[in-house]
Amino acid sequence: MIPSAPANPSTHLLDNAVWAALAGPHARFAERVGRAARYPADVYAFAAVADPADPAAWADLHTLVGPETVVRVKGVESVPRGWEVVGDGRGAQLVDTALRAEPAPEAVRLGPDDVPEILDLVARTRPGPFLKRTVELGTYLGIRHQGRLVAMAGERLRLPGWTEISAVCTDPAYRGRGLATRLVRAVAAGIRERGDTPLLHASATNTQAIRLYESIGFTLRRRTRILQVRTPGTHRGAGAL
Repeated sequence: MIPSAPANPSTHLLDNAVWAALAGPHARFAERVGRAARYPADVYAFAAVADPADPAAWADLHTLVGPETVVRVKGVESVPRGWEVVGDGRGAQLVDTALRAEPAPEAVRLGPDDVPEILDLVARTRPGPFLKRTVELGTYLGIRHQGRLVAMAGERLRLPGWTEISAVCTDPAYRGRGLATRLVRAVAAGIRERGDTPLLHASATNTQAIRLYESIGFTLRRRTRILQVRTPGTHRGAGAL
């Protein structure tokens, strides 16, 4: 069963996961003004508002990022007058309901020294955004073959009671061996050990990945919208809905 968000019974934490992370376990990363926050640009290129229906929160986001600036937001269906939507994508949010979590003895912990190799693997496999400091967000595990990194998965968003598994990828030459599944199970084992529940996000068009996640114990919770928006040129009307 998915627990309810404690602060506002009408809104689940997972509906505004980036804000819940920045206002909670990832507060140390937050660049924040009032009811708006964002991750540093080299950690995770997303911003969030506490309540997408609150004009004051959008005004805070405008103050935070500045005029005529493009930012990425999730869990937002509409933007205030004066804000321009310049990109619109769809995602899928899945939660662990029956995953068998277990360590992977062959997996190694990845850290800052591994970032160049991680970025190379990410560039070749395109699992989603991964930046120079993303590895700081949580535990990242990899599998090496003859010293070369060939598969990885790790933790990205962390919010109260939940941790997102992200950057799940395998070198094309090593696919079909179950490496990604073993790493997902191993990352999930660490998440469960501290009492959190794993979740995942995937592109809504990546039906193959969604089917794989569902087959190992994740359940599709909701479809999500991912927007790129440009802030108004001035503060005038910046938060008017």
